Amino acid sequence: MKIHHVAWLSVCLLVFSTCRPKPDDTPPIDPEWEVLFTINPAGVNPLCAKLEVEANVAGKVKVEVVGQDGEASNIIHTFSELAASQSVPILGLYPDYENIVQVSFLDENDSELLQKELTITTEALPENHPNITIITATPEKMESGLTLISSRSNPPPNRPYMIDAFGKVRWVLDYTDHPVLGNLYYDVGIERLQNGNFYLGDAVNDAIYEVDMYGDIVNEWVLPNYGFHHNVQEKPNGNFLLTANHYSTYHENGNQTKQDYVLEIDRQTGAVLMEWDLKESLDEWRIAYANFLNENAMDWAHVNAVIYDESDHTIIVSCQRQGVAKLDYDNNVLWIMAPHRGWDTNRKGVDLNDFLLNPLDFNGLPITDNDVVEGSTAHTDFEWNWLQHAPMLMPNGNLMLFDNGQYRNFGTAMPYSRAVEYEIDEDAMTVRQVWQYGKERGLETYAYIVSDVDFLPKKNNILFSPGFCNANNVNIRGGRVIEVNYDTKEVVFEAFFNGGPLDLQFHRAERLPIYPSI
Repeated sequence: MKIHHVAWLSVCLLVFSTCRPKPDDTPPIDPEWEVLFTINPAGVNPLCAKLEVEANVAGKVKVEVVGQDGEASNIIHTFSELAASQSVPILGLYPDYENIVQVSFLDENDSELLQKELTITTEALPENHPNITIITATPEKMESGLTLISSRSNPPPNRPYMIDAFGKVRWVLDYTDHPVLGNLYYDVGIERLQNGNFYLGDAVNDAIYEVDMYGDIVNEWVLPNYGFHHNVQEKPNGNFLLTANHYSTYHENGNQTKQDYVLEIDRQTGAVLMEWDLKESLDEWRIAYANFLNENAMDWAHVNAVIYDESDHTIIVSCQRQGVAKLDYDNNVLWIMAPHRGWDTNRKGVDLNDFLLNPLDFNGLPITDNDVVEGSTAHTDFEWNWLQHAPMLMPNGNLMLFDNGQYRNFGTAMPYSRAVEYEIDEDAMTVRQVWQYGKERGLETYAYIVSDVDFLPKKNNILFSPGFCNANNVNIRGGRVIEVNYDTKEVVFEAFFNGGPLDLQFHRAERLPIYPSI
C-alpha cells in the first residue's frame, strides 16, 4: 500500500469591485486544501485509489481519470457531498500505467475553487487475465458505463472486472490473498445493491457478502443449514432472494436432492423469512429433457435464477432442467412456461398440466399443432425456452431471458442461443413470443450453459451475453458480450473474451456506471 502526499496549495481569488467594503463585511477566505491518495487501500483492487481532501472551506470533489482513447474513455465524477473534509474513491485507473487524474474542488454552484493534477502509477493485472478482443464499438450508440464481467476464474478466487468501450480493464477485484474470500466462488457473479455497493453469494463459505468499490467487506449474511449456489437478488425492500441447497432434503425415491430450494433472507437480521421447496410445487419426477433420477445428490431441477415480481408479490424461478415457473408466497404454482411434454402432479396432488402456458402465434392466435405445444418442433412465430438462464422483467411487464438452446426440440433441432422476450397473459394462461436475437448468429453465439441478457433502457438496447461459446464458428471457446439495438437489431458493441485459465468465461455480464448513481 502506497500513501502519496500533495503539498498545501493556495489559490487567491481576485475580487474586482467598484464599491469599498463596509466595515462589518467579513473578507472572503482564500480556499486552501491538502490532497492525499492511497493506491489500492483494500489490497484487492489495484485499479483504484482512496482520495483524502482537507480544505479550509466546504466544497465538492470532482475527479477525472484521463482516458487513453480520447474523451470517450475519460471517467468523470462529481461527488454530491459539500464538506471541507472528504474521503472519496478514484475509480477507473488503467493497469500498469501512469494515470493522469484531475482533481477539482468546487463550490456549491459547481464553480471551480481549486484544481490539482495527480499522477497515479498502477500495478499490472493479475496473472492469466482473459484476452479481450473488441469486434465492434460505437460509443455514441451504446449504453453509457462500463461492462462488468463476473469472470469464472480458475483456480479460485473468481475475479470480476470492468472494461470500457475500447476493451481496457478499468476495475478488478482480486481476492487471491484475502483471508475470507481467498477461494471465492460466486457462480452467477456480483451485482450492485441499491446503496451503491456490490453483493455476491459465495458457495465456499455459504454466505452473502456486501463489498464496497475498493473491495472491502462491509457486511455478511451466513446461511443457516443451507448451501448457496447460483443466484442472489435484492428485493425492493432490501431483503435477499437466493437459490439454495438444503442439506437434509430427499426425493421421493430416497436420493438426496440439491439446487431445488429458494429462500428469502431478512436483510437486517439474516433470518430465513420464507422457504420454497420446489419438490412441493413442481414435478420432481419429470424427465422430459434427460433422466437425472439416479444421481445422488439429485439435481432434478437445477435452479439457476430467481427474481421478484413486485406487481403481485410473487417470484419467478428458472429451473434449467424443467422450465420457468411463477410461484406465490405459499409455494403454489401460478404458471409454468415450458414445453408441455412430461408434466404430472406435484407432492400436493396438483395437476401441473393445468398451469402450463399455451403458446400463441405472433398475431395472438392459439397454436394448436401438438408437436409445437409439446416442444417436438418449432413454430415460425414461437419457440419454447430451452435450459434457460437470467430471466428479467421488462418495463412493459414482459419476460425476457437467455434461451440457451440445449436440447432444443428435445435434441432434434440445430442448437443456437437467443435473447427472447415473451408476453404472458396470466388470466388467459397464454404466452406469445414478441422479440428475439441470436438465432441468426447460429453456433457463433451458442452457449449451452451459463450466460446472461439485460435490457438497457437509456438507449433501448439489449445486452446479449453468451458466456461460453465459439469464436467465428471454429473450435475456440470463450464468451461474448453483444449490445444490440432493440428496434433495428444493429450491433453497436461486441467483445470476445478468451484465454486465461478457463474457456468458460462468465455466468453474467452487466452494463453499469463505475460510480453508483445514488
